[in-house]
Order: sequence, then structure tokens, then C-alpha cells
Amino acid sequence: MRNHPSGLPFLFFTEMWERFGYYLMIGIFMLYMTDAQHGGMALDRDVASDIFGTFIALVYLTPFIGGLLADKLLGFRRSIILGGVLMGIGYLMLAIPDSPVAFYSALGVMILGNGFFKPNISVLLGNLYNEERYKSLKDTGYNIFYMGINIGAFVCNFFAAWLRHNIGWGAAFAAAGVGMFIGVIVFLVGMKHYRHADVRKESAAGEMGVGRMLSSVLLPAIVTGIAGWMIPGNVFGTDSTDAFVFGSMPVIGFYLWILWKAKAEDKPRIKSLLAIYAVVIVFWAVFKQNGTALTTWAEFYTDRTLPEWVAAPARAINMAQEVKNDTSLVPKYDSQFRTTRDAEGNIVKEANVDPYFLNIPESERPPKGSSASLISTEIFQSVNPFFVVVLTPLVIIFFSWLRRRGKEPTTPAKIGWGLVVSALSTLVTVAAVYFCHNGAEKASAWWLIGAYGVITVGELCLSPMGLSMVSKMAPPHIVGLMMGGWQLATSLGNKLSGVLATMWDRYDNKADFFWVNFVLLTLAAAALFLLLRWLNRIFREQGLS
Repeated sequence: MRNHPSGLPFLFFTEMWERFGYYLMIGIFMLYMTDAQHGGMALDRDVASDIFGTFIALVYLTPFIGGLLADKLLGFRRSIILGGVLMGIGYLMLAIPDSPVAFYSALGVMILGNGFFKPNISVLLGNLYNEERYKSLKDTGYNIFYMGINIGAFVCNFFAAWLRHNIGWGAAFAAAGVGMFIGVIVFLVGMKHYRHADVRKESAAGEMGVGRMLSSVLLPAIVTGIAGWMIPGNVFGTDSTDAFVFGSMPVIGFYLWILWKAKAEDKPRIKSLLAIYAVVIVFWAVFKQNGTALTTWAEFYTDRTLPEWVAAPARAINMAQEVKNDTSLVPKYDSQFRTTRDAEGNIVKEANVDPYFLNIPESERPPKGSSASLISTEIFQSVNPFFVVVLTPLVIIFFSWLRRRGKEPTTPAKIGWGLVVSALSTLVTVAAVYFCHNGAEKASAWWLIGAYGVITVGELCLSPMGLSMVSKMAPPHIVGLMMGGWQLATSLGNKLSGVLATMWDRYDNKADFFWVNFVLLTLAAAALFLLLRWLNRIFREQGLS
């Protein structure tokens, strides 16, 4: 980081700790909601997927408001501090046991906090690179920043596994809150290094004020969201999806209004951003299934048995998940691990072995009464950030090598190739389904690791490049708002990921589920490459790369 702004390390570690808390919570969220054996909420998988998708969608929708208020009222530093404190409080609230009120209130507080934190730390980082001597390093700076995100995301799941197995769900959620507050402290310590970058731009002539923006956009979004929830029946599958889609319409309309009212010199910039926002929705719809469909795949379909050379030290520090091969009262599952409920809505239970052993032949199970040492399901959530940390330097070196030869792809082209590579990752999971005979036997963990490895390459070509693109391309007086637009696209993709995940149990052949993901990503990649010449022309005209 020697040639980069002095504020980069502090923003790096702030984001690292913030992501430690967020991904710790996300890594166990689906498991907690569907757990019917160890004190979880015992929700059906489709209901839990809907809650999961709605939460991660709203987490990325509120940055629209946070970016607007930072741009026009609070400034970026105040917004980041406020958002971090709110998220920390939300994680601690989530640790309160057996309280639906605390559970849903915690989700609301976290959603609001992320709205203030997420877009503004990215904008503040971009502002540090606006000095002439740093401009050429902006993509690299975002790659380094993105690596910090993933260090936090990698480490957190080991804490989550130990805490939930040895203490309980509440302790794991509380640890997320502690991580968030550490991040806030780091940010405060480094304040002098980015005070100069916290510059609010003057509004353009004729641009509406913040009060009018909120009343014209936020109020209609709330009203249409409530209307969507109350529509008899369902238009898009569930009440929450209806509410989200209808509530998003005024926000989407607002961005189209910004384009319509923009000055002539700003219109090409905004058009190119909106076009890329629309395409990357599909990437997030597939990528964010790591917390739902892929977590289910890891829990029930993946061989999680630890080799003895790993199991022994893991047992010594209580990191292994011990599953006893004995008969006990457990939820009743069908061949695709779907639970059933009785007339009162309770999960039907039966005397059987632990569900983990259901698709393992008896001859391959541990002796009766003894235990198998397993890797905890949430640890697989660390595979993607591990690959990000390992591969980020290689990606930086690769693009630097191309840059020196004048062959570096433009930012839109990098995003397009990211979509192509991500589509290939879904073929790995398709192959996994065939090789494990659709879950009749456990799939090797290497299939899941391989899928994460491939999609990580796609992610590194897309996500940090997208953040860099917004910072470069957005008109200066609305850069926070347009960063909120990137988060809005992520939000829509996240919600779509939840919608897709609710269909998991509807597919008897799981390969069909992953084929749908492949088709969606292939179509998105094709759309972007069709737009590429136009996007590259705008980048050239604006003096960008």
C-alpha cells in the first residue's frame, strides 16, 4: 500500500471488521432459521429463503437513502459512523433468544445501519484516489479494499462455528456486534487521513433538495410497498416479494428521473451506469445463493467428514461438529431432505439417525454409538473469501501486466468477462449433482470448493470493478447517490436470489435448479457484450479507462 493514499489501510481494516460482523451473521442466518434440532427457529426452507432474500435485498436498498443523506446533509464520515453503530446494535439484538419481536427489530436496525455505512465508505475511498497522482491506481485500490472485505468474511465463519457449537446461536450473533464496534473504532482512529476526502458537492442548478427527494421517493416507496404487501393473493410469489418489487418501483423511477433531468454532459455517464446496473442484477441473483441454496447443498448433500489428521486438532479445540451415529428423535426428511408438518403445523419427527447420515451407506458410517467429526456447514462460506484473498494479488498482477502492454480491458469489459466466468461456475454444480446421483449419496466437498473457486474469479472481475466504475463515471455532485444505485442493483439481485432459492425444494432434480442459474448468467453476459462497444465509447469520450 506504499504508493496508495494513507487512508487506505484504515478504510481497509474498518471494512474488514464490518464484513467480519456481517458475514458471520449471514453465514449462520439460514442455518439458524431452519434449525429444528438445536434451538433454531425451525422454519421451512422456502420461508427462511424468503426472509433471507428479503433481508439481503433491503440491506442493499437502503444505501439509496444513506448515499443521498451523505451527499446532501450528513457527509460521508458521519454516515459511516452512524451506520456502523446501528449495525453493531442490530447484531446484539439478534442474540436475544426466543423473541420474534427482537429478531425482526434487529433485522430492521441492521438494514438501516448498512444503508448509511455501505455506499459511503466506498465513496470515501474513491475520493482518496481523485488526486491526480492516485487516479491510475483506483482499480487497484478497490481490489485491495475488496481483499480487506474478504479477510473479514473468511475469518468470521470459524468464530461462528466454534461459538454456536460450544455456547449457542446467541453468542455467535453477539460476536458479530463486537466485530462491528471494533471497525467503528478503527475508522475513528484513522479520521485525519480522510477528513480532506469528505467533501460534499454542491447541488447542480435545478436539482431537488434532500427533503423533496425523500418525500418524492421514499414516501411513495413505502406506500407502494405496503400496497404490494396487502394485495390479495400474490403477484410475484410471496407477500414480501410483492412488497419489495412494488416498493422498488418509485426508487427505480427516481433514477430514471435523474437521467431525464440531467445536464447533457452528464447523461451519457448516467446512461452507462444504469445499463450496467441492470445487467449485474443477474450476477447477484446467482452469487448470493451461497447463503441459501449452496448452504443447503453443503448441509445435506456434501461429505463434510474431516480427515483424521484434521479432525484430531479440531476436536482438541472444539472446532469439529460431532455427529453421533445413534437413533434419536429427529425431523423426518424425504429423499431430498424436505421436512413435513402435521395438521397443527409442527415438524413431524421420527426415531432415526442424524439427518447427516441419511445419504451415507450404513457400511460407511461410524460404528453405532460413536461419532463422526464434521466440518461445520458455515465454514464453506469462507471458501469464497479465501479465494478472493489468494487470487486478488494475481488478478492485480494480471491486469497490471496487460496495462503495461496496452491491452488491459476496459472496466465494462472486465464486468462482462466476470459474468461469463460466473456462468461457468454453475456448470460445476450441475456436474456435482450428476456425480452424486442427485443426492442419493454425498458429493465430495471439492465440487463445492471448485464452484466457489470459479465464481470468485468472476466476482473479482465484476464487483470491485463495479465500485471503481461508479466512482469514475458518476457525476461528482451525485456520486454517493449513484453508488447507492449500484447497491440498488445489488439489492434487486439479492431479492431475486431469495426468490430463486425458494424454488429449491420444487426441483426433484437439483441439476435443473443450477441449469436455470447458468441460463440467466449466460443471457446477462450476452446482453453486456452487445452493449460493450457503446459503453467503451462513452468511457473513451469521458477520458476514462
